[in-house]
Amino acid sequence: MYALNFYSPLFIDQLRKGRKTATIRLGDKRRKYERGQLVWVTVGHRHGPRQRLFTAIIDEVTFKRVGDLTQREIERDNPEFRLVEDIQQFLAHIYSRPIDLDDEVTVVHFSEVIEFPPLD
Repeated sequence: MYALNFYSPLFIDQLRKGRKTATIRLGDKRRKYERGQLVWVTVGHRHGPRQRLFTAIIDEVTFKRVGDLTQREIERDNPEFRLVEDIQQFLAHIYSRPIDLDDEVTVVHFSEVIEFPPLD
């Protein structure tokens, strides 16, 4: 089982409320995440304990340049962001390096899988 891990606990509320339904990752992640794949959505630091929030299904995986990101993709990654510059600054903080419009990213759209207890 793969995981979509988010480092910041600030995302927990957005994820649980369904306001964050995509993640933008630097580089080509198309081999790691594929449409229809089930993943755990987790929060925690690298090489540390993580909290599983829910199981999700990958709805779509798109590979593109940062400059080609749509406003919808940016808002699905972070509802507080509207502009490419917002996501550039955020990615620069996460990856500890400047992010150019020509840098390539993978946009992973996902939906929570609601799990109900089995019927008796």
